[in-house]
This record gives sequence, structure tokens and C-alpha cells, in this order.
Amino acid sequence: MANWRESTFGGFVIMGWALVTVPMTVFGILLALPFLGRRRAFFTVGPLFALGMARFCRIPFALYGWNRLPEAIREGRQPVIFMSNHESQMDPPILVAALPVPAVYIAKQELKYMPFIGWAAWAAGVIFIDRRDRERALRSIHEAALQIHGGKSVVIFPEGTRSRTGQLLPFKKGGFALAQDADVPIIPMATVGGFQVLPVGALRFRPGRYAVVVGEPVRPSDHPDRESLMKAVRARIEALVAEARASIA
Repeated sequence: MANWRESTFGGFVIMGWALVTVPMTVFGILLALPFLGRRRAFFTVGPLFALGMARFCRIPFALYGWNRLPEAIREGRQPVIFMSNHESQMDPPILVAALPVPAVYIAKQELKYMPFIGWAAWAAGVIFIDRRDRERALRSIHEAALQIHGGKSVVIFPEGTRSRTGQLLPFKKGGFALAQDADVPIIPMATVGGFQVLPVGALRFRPGRYAVVVGEPVRPSDHPDRESLMKAVRARIEALVAEARASIA
């Protein structure tokens, strides 16, 4: 069957493959902890899952524009906040494998207690945000800013959720407040291909190409207020999305 991955049978095969390989990957990370430490263990073993998934499901991906960034960012010496559009559940693992420097996600507190996923998130150094009330959320954001300022790069989806149409949703303000508080550059990105490969609500993968395009840094201090910063980053991401779509057309 030429496109068995798109069939119901293919969906069950891929689901079974994931159910086996996710625990194997997490156990691999945990076994590497004593030798590599938490973050190095995750970023050594974790990308192998994404690479395996991409090959098994025929989802080749490529990173463009990395050389646009200053050397300190490319080498991981300057912490940054990567901001990308969000089309699919495949975006996070693709970005873990595609980005040449370690960058963790900001996730809700509840993820910490999920078997396997929570363990991997802990090893990666994911920054957990407590959203149960405004005071706790603000305290979590401040603590996250301290971690970023101290050297930890992160990935944020400023839309706050996956797009159901493939078009950019309105941006949430939290990530921009975090960038201003941490006083680190924002790296606008476009992650394109996921809407075709695994759109919202889909249970089966469709073979297809992924493109991750990186733009030049945006410095919060160059903007007079948060609204100006948000508009500048959104305009850059829109341009990068168009560039990414052209690269896989």
C-alpha cells in the first residue's frame, strides 16, 4: 500500500510505535542522567525520538536562516526566547530535533505529574507555570524570567494554542512580558508543515515536509511598550511563515 501511513491501519501502527518508543526514549534519558546530567541527557537522547518519528512517518524537516543569528546565540552562549507559530502537536518534537541549541518549553504545572512525559520534561528543565490563580502565575513568570536571564533558552508559542485553520491566531501577552522581564532577545520563527502532516483533531499522520525558518533577533529594549514589541514580532513571524511555505511548496 503506497500510502499506508494515511490509512486506519497505518494510524494504529504509528500509535503502537509511539507507545513503545516514548517509554523507551524516557528510560534512555533516565539511564543517561548519572553520566550526562539532566539537560544533556534529554538533549542527547530526546531528539532521537523526533528523528525516528520523522523518518518512520516520512516527515523530512529542514532548518533555514540559522546563520542570520549572532554567533553567541548560535553557540548557545546567549539565552533567547524562540517564538513560533503553532500548527500541530508535531511542532514541539520537530523543534527539539531541529534547533541546534538546547531550548526548553514553558508548560502548565499539571504536565509535571504525567507519567513519562512529565519525567522527560523534568529532565529537560521545562519551566512550569502555575496557572491556578493570578498571583501564582505572576510569581511563576518571574521565576521563569530569572531562569532565562541565568542562561536557559526557551520556546514559546505566542498564540497559546494550535491553529485550527493554519492561519496565525491572536497573540497572548504572557510571553512578551516574560521577554521584557528577562531582558533577552526574541527569535521569531516559523514552523510550517504540521497543519498538513497532523492537523488539530487528526489521528493519522500524512507524509509531508516540515520547514523551520529562523529570523533575526528582536530586542525588547528597542520597543517603547509591549504592544509595539508584539506587533514587530508578529510581522516577522508572518513573513517567515510565507518564506517557510515557499520553501516546501
